[in-house]
Order: sequence, then structure tokens, then C-alpha cells
Amino acid sequence: MKLSLLTILLGAGLGAPQIYGLARPKEFGTAARNFPRNYAVGVALMLLATWWFVSNVNSEPIADFSAYKPAMLVGFTAVGIGSCIFVRDFLAVRGLAVLLLLLAKFMVDTGRPHLGQSAFVLVIQVWAYALVIAGIWFTITPWRLRDFLNWATASETRVRVTSGIRLAFALFILVLGFTVFRGM
Repeated sequence: MKLSLLTILLGAGLGAPQIYGLARPKEFGTAARNFPRNYAVGVALMLLATWWFVSNVNSEPIADFSAYKPAMLVGFTAVGIGSCIFVRDFLAVRGLAVLLLLLAKFMVDTGRPHLGQSAFVLVIQVWAYALVIAGIWFTITPWRLRDFLNWATASETRVRVTSGIRLAFALFILVLGFTVFRGM
């Protein structure tokens, strides 16, 4: 995928929920507070993360482990599905954390070849590493996301302010995708 397309998709994906947060802060806050314990969303996120991770492992040329690759694929799939059954507590946060890690890998891999072309590529790289830290942190302590969401949605004003900040960042990312990263 081209860096410009990835950046546009990231900006749009980050920005769309923020528009809802600005327009309907009460409903946005309620949905955000319900997210960490939403089992159905957790299953969907964990299965998506499992599929993405298994696809990554399957496409990697692991010469040292080629004999074990089929067993690894089955094992990783079993862990992902088993998590949906046996690790129900904060499953949505855990699934999101794995997706953040996978997205960060994709962002770094997509941006790395263009590091010498523009200093703005570092914005995507630094954002990716922030996602890695968040993914690790929320995997280890998933209740921290619940606590953060409770704080961030404590009032309609706070929802509007935080949504506005994220929307401004999303618009900056979109501008990079349409201008600086065009052709990359």
C-alpha cells in the first residue's frame, strides 16, 4: 500500500468518530464507556486481530521455522479463538490492543522506505510507536483503558475537547496524505 493511501485512510478512520463525538457527546461518551466490556465487539476485534496476525505469519518467509509453520498457524489461531472463549474479561480492550500492535507494524513497514524523502514521515513513525506502547500497556493492564475512557467522557465538555483534539490531528494526517505524501 502506498504511504499516501495509508495516511488518508488513517486520517479518515481517526476523524470520523470524532465528528460524532463533537455532534453527540453524550451518546459518544456512553458508547466509549461501554466499549471495554462489550463482549460482542471484543470477539469481533479478537477474531480480526487473529486473522491479521496469522496472515502475517503465513506470509513471512521464516526459513528457520518452515517445518513448524503449519503447527504455528494452528496454534496462533487456537489462541485467538480460545481467548474469545476463556478470556472474556476486557476482551474488547485486548482485541483492540493486538490490532494497535498490528497496525503499528503496518505503519512502520509502509513508512520506512520513505524516511529519506520527507521529515513528515516521522509523524507516522512516531504515531506507530505510540500505538505500540498503547498496545502493550492495554494488553498488560486492560482496566487502564476503562479508567481513561471514564475520565475522558466524564462530561460533555471533556468529550468535545478531546474529540476536537483528535479531529485536528486526523485532519493534519489527511492533509499530509493529500499533499506531502502524494506519490509516495
